[in-house]
Amino acid sequence: MTAGAVAVRGQPDDIALAVGGDGAAFERLYRAHVTRVYSLARWLMGTEDVDDAVQDVFIRVWEKLHTYSGQAAFGTWLHRVAVNLLIRRRQRRAIDLHRHTGAEEALSGVAGRVERPDLKVALEAAVDTLPAGAREVFVLHDMEGYRHDDIAELLGVDPGTSRSQLHRARMLLRQQLRN
Repeated sequence: MTAGAVAVRGQPDDIALAVGGDGAAFERLYRAHVTRVYSLARWLMGTEDVDDAVQDVFIRVWEKLHTYSGQAAFGTWLHRVAVNLLIRRRQRRAIDLHRHTGAEEALSGVAGRVERPDLKVALEAAVDTLPAGAREVFVLHDMEGYRHDDIAELLGVDPGTSRSQLHRARMLLRQQLRN
């Protein structure tokens, strides 16, 4: 399917126009999808660098827009681009943190008892305390609906590792939410 033939419900020509360099069409696509990408970035990145990460996602989407074939919904394609970029960014951040500080020592005082005005705030705080692998699998599986095979492919791990990380994440979350 050519870019000119691509159509998305509610955005029939915006993709084709954006591929052709129309900034206003791309802005409409951005506005239609930024909330979901921001939410995904918040869950995968924590509160640190979320705005920069979202900006990077949309820069990457703009650069890769010509590769969108229309075989999947545009939102699905964009989500996949976002997940890949956010996971790589998170991995780079973890490597940098480990290089520049004793990661174990830096994180030892972070987790603490959370005041829970509502369950969403408590869950966000608990997810923030998860180790990177468990957090990524939890967000992708339980919050974004990815299957273990897809998660394994995205993260470069075995599906069994994805399952065990999900179990670990759920146990750690259960423990955090009980405190």
